[in-house]
Amino acid sequence: MPTYDYECGACNHTMELFQSITAKHIRKCPECGKLKLKRLIGTGSTIIFKGSGFYQTDYRSEEYKTRQKAEKKSTTTDKKDSKDKKKETKKNVKD
Repeated sequence: MPTYDYECGACNHTMELFQSITAKHIRKCPECGKLKLKRLIGTGSTIIFKGSGFYQTDYRSEEYKTRQKAEKKSTTTDKKDSKDKKKETKKNVKD
């Protein structure tokens, strides 16, 4: 749930409130009791990476990606070569 900032127009009391996005904003100030509470426009939120569990390898560099592609290409050509060799040996055995 997002955190919303509120400020009272009568007593200038400010507060934060956890609310659902679909919830209506509150109007009554908990400090003075007047209906002058307004929701402030916030700056939004950002992703905060805290604690363990985020590794350098989670976000691969471009160099790593190109090496992986090259490695995949070499392994697929090796597999094709080995299949061709197996077919050739089978043909030689039959002859």
